[in-house]
Amino acid sequence: MRRDEIAAGLAEVQERIAQACEAARRDPGEITLIAVTKTRPAEDVRILAELGVRDVGENRDQEAAAKAHELAGLPLTWHFVGQLQTNKVRSVVGYADVIHSVDRGRLVEAVSKEAVRQGRAVGCLIQVALDDDPGRGGALPADVPGLADEVAAAEGLWLGGVMAVAPLGEDPGKAFARLRDVALAVRERHPRATMISAGMSGDLTEAVANGATHVRIGTALLGRRKPFVR
Repeated sequence: MRRDEIAAGLAEVQERIAQACEAARRDPGEITLIAVTKTRPAEDVRILAELGVRDVGENRDQEAAAKAHELAGLPLTWHFVGQLQTNKVRSVVGYADVIHSVDRGRLVEAVSKEAVRQGRAVGCLIQVALDDDPGRGGALPADVPGLADEVAAAEGLWLGGVMAVAPLGEDPGKAFARLRDVALAVRERHPRATMISAGMSGDLTEAVANGATHVRIGTALLGRRKPFVR
């Protein structure tokens, strides 16, 4: 029953991505679906893996660490997509292949130090603030190129590109157009930093139209969230 629900959600999301790509004249193969599985049990992730999903996103370390440990044998890429405090860096570096929320130099230093200590190569995306709400995290657009330089130079890290969340109450298309401009500025200095992580269940079409390479989908894929149960 649950497998059927997830399979139906996955098919619907894949169709939405295909339609968005057709409208934007892009190849659907350019888009990576990150299944955001916060508050969902490990069994849901296992089903997604059986259905061919390889990229999983989590935003709370305590929950993510437990799932990543339980599912360590599966061929998954783990993305940490929530705000990251320096006191959680050691744990997150232990399982996250890509961290989407790097937004300050102190965090770059902490992640680099821990990646070297654990012998890992961790991908980092610079989170870009597209509004004036400091509670949502992100570096100011003007500060992003310099921060990208720091990541690119840091031992144990590789620079993937940029990430953002569309501001509440604003046309997401306009917001993602600003993100695209920031991404281009980063790519001029670091040509391999091609990732643009943008778009969630409600605005993936606008994200794809503005160059997103990775979309972070939870509700449309797995249904409304429930309290997390191990």
